[in-house]
Amino acid sequence: MLNLPLTLLSPAGARARLSILIFHRVLPQPDPLFPDEIDAQGFDHLLGIVGSMFNVLPLDEAVARLDRGGLPARSLAITFDDGYADNCTQAMPILQRHGMTATFFIATGFLDGGRMWNDTVIEAFRRTPHARLDLSPLGLQGLAEFTLLTPAQRRAAVDAVLGVVKYLSPPERASKVQQLADLAGAPLADDLMMSSAQVRALRAGGMQIGAHTVSHPILARLDRDEARREIAQSKATLEALLGERVGLFAYPNGKPGQDYGPEAVQITRELGFDAAVSTAWGATRRDSDRFQLPRFTPWDRTPARFGARMAGNLLRS
Repeated sequence: MLNLPLTLLSPAGARARLSILIFHRVLPQPDPLFPDEIDAQGFDHLLGIVGSMFNVLPLDEAVARLDRGGLPARSLAITFDDGYADNCTQAMPILQRHGMTATFFIATGFLDGGRMWNDTVIEAFRRTPHARLDLSPLGLQGLAEFTLLTPAQRRAAVDAVLGVVKYLSPPERASKVQQLADLAGAPLADDLMMSSAQVRALRAGGMQIGAHTVSHPILARLDRDEARREIAQSKATLEALLGERVGLFAYPNGKPGQDYGPEAVQITRELGFDAAVSTAWGATRRDSDRFQLPRFTPWDRTPARFGARMAGNLLRS
C-alpha cells in the first residue's frame, strides 16, 4: 500500500526521480552522547524498510540510467560521507546482507590514523575527566564554562562548540580545537577513520568510493586555487589507492550557497567528475544539475512514517 504513492511520485522512465540517502556513521551500539545516531541494529532495520519500498541502485548506475530515461520506479541510492572506520566494519556487512551497494565519500586527509576536527571536539567532551570545563581561554564568543555532569550536558557543550568553530578558517579552527583538547586533558581516539586497507576492502566488497576533499573544508571559504587543490588531491589520492578512476564527489557540509558555491561546482566539472552530491533536500529529476544532486534521509524508524517522509520529499521535488 505504501509503495503506490511512492510509485506515482517516482515513476519509471523519463519522469523518474532518484532519491539519495545520506549517512555518516553506523555505530556498533547506541551512543549515550548521540542517542539518535544510527547503530548497526537500527541500520539493519532501516535497510529492511528501504528494500521493501525502493529499488536500490549504485549511485553511478542510477545517474547513468536517469540520463537515458531508463531508471526504474522508486529508485534510490545510498551514500556515506567522511570515511569513518565503522562504514567498513559495521555498514558494509549489513549492506551486503541486504544485497545493496552504497557510495562512500572519503575525506582523504584523515585516512590511516587521522581525526576530523569535529570528532576532536566530540571526543574531548566525551573523555574529559572534568565535571566543568572553562573554555573562555579560547576567546570565542559564547564559549565560557560548561557543566559536564551528564551525557546531555556534554552533548550540549559539543553542539555549542561545533556551532561556533565550524565556520572559522581552517588554520584558526585547527588551533582552537587543539586548545580545547588540551583543556579537556584526555587522550583522544585515533582509530575513528578508515585505513587505506579498509577503503580497498570496501571497494573489493562491491561498494563505490567517491571523493570528499582532503581536509573537509568549507569550500566557500577557500579561494579558487585552494578549493581546486582540495578536490583534485582527494580524487588523485583515491585513484592511486584503488587503481581506478573516481567519478563521484560530495561537497563537505554540502549546503548550496552556504558551504559551496558555483565556483566549486565548476571545479568538479573541470576535474572530470561524473556527478556530485549536496545535502540539500529533494530528489533528482532527469533535468537536475548532475553536479548538485540533493540528498535526504528521514529520521523515522517505522515503515509508515519513513515512507510518508520520503513521499513528502519526492513531492517537494
